[in-house]
Amino acid sequence: MTPKTSPTSALEPDEKISAWSLIKPYWVSEEWKIAWGLLVTIIAINLINVWINVKFNTWSGEFFNMLQAKDVKDFPHLMIVWAVLVAALIVLFVYDRYLRQMLGFRWRQWLTTRYLEEWLGDGAFYRIERDRLADNPDQRISDDLQSFATSTLSLTLDLLSTVVTLVTFVTILWTLAGALTVTLGGMPIVIPGYMVWVAALYALGGSYMIYKLGRPLVSITYQQQKVEADFRFGLIRVRENAEQIAFYDGEETERATAGNVFQRIRDNWWRVMKYTKRLSFVMSFYSNIAFIFPLIVAAPKYFTGALTMGMLMQIRNSFGTVSDSFSWFINSYGSLVDWRATVNRLREFKRVTHASHFKETVSPATAHGGINLHYVDEDRLTTNGLSLALPNGSPLSQIRDIAIMPGSHWLVRGPSGSGKSTLMRALAGLWPFGDGSIDAPVNARMMFIPQQSYMPIGKLKAALTYPSSAETYTDDECREALRNCRLEDYVDRLDESGHWARMMSPGEQQRLAAARVLLHKPDYLFLDEATSALDSDNEARVYRLFMERLPKAAIVSVAHRESLAAFHEETLDVERAGEAIAA
Repeated sequence: MTPKTSPTSALEPDEKISAWSLIKPYWVSEEWKIAWGLLVTIIAINLINVWINVKFNTWSGEFFNMLQAKDVKDFPHLMIVWAVLVAALIVLFVYDRYLRQMLGFRWRQWLTTRYLEEWLGDGAFYRIERDRLADNPDQRISDDLQSFATSTLSLTLDLLSTVVTLVTFVTILWTLAGALTVTLGGMPIVIPGYMVWVAALYALGGSYMIYKLGRPLVSITYQQQKVEADFRFGLIRVRENAEQIAFYDGEETERATAGNVFQRIRDNWWRVMKYTKRLSFVMSFYSNIAFIFPLIVAAPKYFTGALTMGMLMQIRNSFGTVSDSFSWFINSYGSLVDWRATVNRLREFKRVTHASHFKETVSPATAHGGINLHYVDEDRLTTNGLSLALPNGSPLSQIRDIAIMPGSHWLVRGPSGSGKSTLMRALAGLWPFGDGSIDAPVNARMMFIPQQSYMPIGKLKAALTYPSSAETYTDDECREALRNCRLEDYVDRLDESGHWARMMSPGEQQRLAAARVLLHKPDYLFLDEATSALDSDNEARVYRLFMERLPKAAIVSVAHRESLAAFHEETLDVERAGEAIAA
């Protein structure tokens, strides 16, 4: 109920948002010691894994040489070595995964906290929805942040491990396979480490084909995430408005709407399937050929006796590891596509949240300069040259200059669509479209009550004291407020949890909102059809309570009922632009 200040940020609204700008903040944050400690530990585990794989490669050569020589006395020793290496790999695998999950979740937790602050800070969440700046912010904060943290960590660590593995096994393969001599035009040409070059060419050729075939998947995956979120949001809307839909007998319409949205999922999924099928053909061919290809290339040297069976197996294993390392792009392409789509969605979300923090966006189509809300050191709320407009620039209404003094009671009247609720939004600092200025007392406690108040899911006491915490008021204070607003049936249910927007009638919800007012005791109270669901007796009681319990509060009411004129001394008539405005 107090004025908010915009949060400071190092990111300017027009600054280009890169993937690195999304990754970097956590690693230089207050958690950097824990983050880097976990990361270094995971890297160490990966390096030990590479070392064990080198030992396995050596073991493989010794094992197949032993089989070829039928040297039974070395068999028990090699089995013990194998068991030790396997046991070490199992332990390292478990703790590598465990620590990755720990680091990934800590990163996600940190990101979620920051993104919630940016989304909910300074009314950005409202402006994003009002101006339709980004779709499905809930998905971007819940799903996209989780995917971003885990995928970035996984891809980075896998790439690092791949580079270390590549350097290690390139050396082994270069040494084992030796040089290849080919004759061209009667001249012998020696190719040192020829198997390394074959592995590199094999992997690079496959990577190029994967890139060309799979490039469209980035935008397709982005679109798939969007339509899936739209479908889920629509189903949530049906669940939240089940009673209203049932009253209208709107099941068929909702089914048709859901079907149409799902059709977009189906159409886009067929595109995903088409490109995935092409990739699957190439990747399956690539991986299957990789098993036999090194044996074919090395077979001539084996048949000439230059290689033993053990050396041939080591070459095959080393070639597989080297080509697999060169093929990191191929093997990770699906994850890279999902990661890129996630990054694009987060970049867009980051841009709109920061843009809304820095300034309101007024349509360039309008000649209006925007409504300026100033907090001043005065004891009254005033408007000066205030005009309201629609987001597209069309004029809505002209508001005469007013001064709302403490203890005064104003009734705002006018036909539907004239801009009465929009005036409330402008006074709350939620509507920038138009012109003029509003000066509000800087230290005044202001409270805006819409026709349908927000009811958080949880304990009744938390719903009653919203937006303050439940601990702000005692149970006795809450019970008294409920009794005063004729909600005696709920007096003993403060600790009961429920979905109160569903459990309470519209009239009960409006009386609960009135009880909130009695608890918070604002200096300025703005009521936008806040008693429209009440009968005349309860409505009059609520207004008498406000005037008795809040004698110094200014009350501004938007209402159509003539009976409320008795509770207000001042009147503000609002009409659409172009029509006569009566004072």
